[in-house]
Amino acid sequence: MNEIIKKNGIKFGVIAGIIGVLITAGIYIIDLKLFTAWWLGIISFLIYLILGIVLMIQTKKALQNNFSFKDAFTTYFIYAIVGIAISVVFNIILFNVIDPGAKETVKELSIEAAVDMMKKFNTPTAAIKEAVEKMEEQDQFETFQQLKGSIFSIIFSAIFGVILAAIFKSKPKEQF
Repeated sequence: MNEIIKKNGIKFGVIAGIIGVLITAGIYIIDLKLFTAWWLGIISFLIYLILGIVLMIQTKKALQNNFSFKDAFTTYFIYAIVGIAISVVFNIILFNVIDPGAKETVKELSIEAAVDMMKKFNTPTAAIKEAVEKMEEQDQFETFQQLKGSIFSIIFSAIFGVILAAIFKSKPKEQF
């Protein structure tokens, strides 16, 4: 594997992980209700998107425009794995070691937010009740659930990585 690809993937992955930790810690410190704010999810996604684009641009430039689809995807995938791993480890430690009580508060806030949203969409009471029961049974911050969630994040990131790799790959030399 090319050292530039590995170095940039890891460097930007660490940056993404630190950003994830700072966002989570910031929400934890400011107000746990922010864990249910949809707009914060969009802002986080945009931050990671911009970081991924900067990663691809810098890596392509460092490789002097010799950036194959495989190299582009590998760079992004390393970035995603490292960033997700750092964020998940922090979340596991925060919600299972440092402050296990916070996960119950976030769970209650999530249930309230879900109920409010379902009511806005005129969801039948029976369906709301069933959804609440399912949510109460789950522990989204339990270690296994966090690891399971990270697998879905990796899959989503891989799909996104394919798209970015297709956009940023270098054109074959014959097309110049």
